[in-house]
Amino acid sequence: MNSSIAQRRDGFDQWVHQINQICGAFSAQTLGDGFSGHISEYQSGALKLSFVDACQARLYRTPREVAAGEGRKYFAVFQLEGTACMAQGDNRVALSAGDITLIDASQPSDFTYSESSRQLSLILPYPLVEQSLRFNPVKCGHRIAATSPIATLSHHLILDATRHNTLSQQESEATLDAVVSLLRPVITHSDVADDLHERIFRKTLGYIDEHIRSEDLCPELLAREVGVSMRGLYRMFSRKGLVVARYIKNRRLDLCAESLRQSCAEQKLSALGYSWGFSDSSYFSTAFKSRFGISPGEYRKQHA
Repeated sequence: MNSSIAQRRDGFDQWVHQINQICGAFSAQTLGDGFSGHISEYQSGALKLSFVDACQARLYRTPREVAAGEGRKYFAVFQLEGTACMAQGDNRVALSAGDITLIDASQPSDFTYSESSRQLSLILPYPLVEQSLRFNPVKCGHRIAATSPIATLSHHLILDATRHNTLSQQESEATLDAVVSLLRPVITHSDVADDLHERIFRKTLGYIDEHIRSEDLCPELLAREVGVSMRGLYRMFSRKGLVVARYIKNRRLDLCAESLRQSCAEQKLSALGYSWGFSDSSYFSTAFKSRFGISPGEYRKQHA
């Protein structure tokens, strides 16, 4: 093997290694002798993204790479320069500068860079997307055209955010929320709106939010109030990959976390938990740490 080929191979192997370190498990191959690639990472608070440069390369995730992954998340892929092809499931999309697509990291996918390409890949946490879309099916592998106002605004927002060296936790979380809110109209399947089961599910989620502070909120009460059987209630949530009691608990915990981020007052943590339907302060603290990795008190200090 001559030195130029060896150098290209070393550069490719290093690029793939960095991709796996930053973006997660991927397999890769070169598509010709003209490979070039580079990746750089930006992280500030909740904002985690990478700039990926590639030419004559292919990245892909098979079920094996997915199984070795890091949990559920989405990649919002912003095409900055050049062209690329993205594929997921039955969807295949060609991206040009300014286009955006969404990729589910928990499903196989394929990224092809036949020509020079520069992308920004933004990690969107799974709970943020699912809750923002109210568990509507998410459209992945579809092109969001550069000519659309949504694409233009999203590009400006995320690129402007990366020009700041440090964002506070709250600022970075607000940026992610804003990106998802901007993309919501084009990443949500709209053909389920008239489905009877879907309407009942929306009604159920609405009832949960209206009564989330009540200690009495439970699957039995929920089924009775929305007019379905217990079996029907469990099946309805199961179709979304959810367990109804766990959804109620996690919804309460998410609202508790929001209160901790926004409140400046030194409210007793037991009182906070009680105000969101947790009657047992010890259970509240344990459940909170299980969901967010730190105790409520540590979470409040982190976001003070």
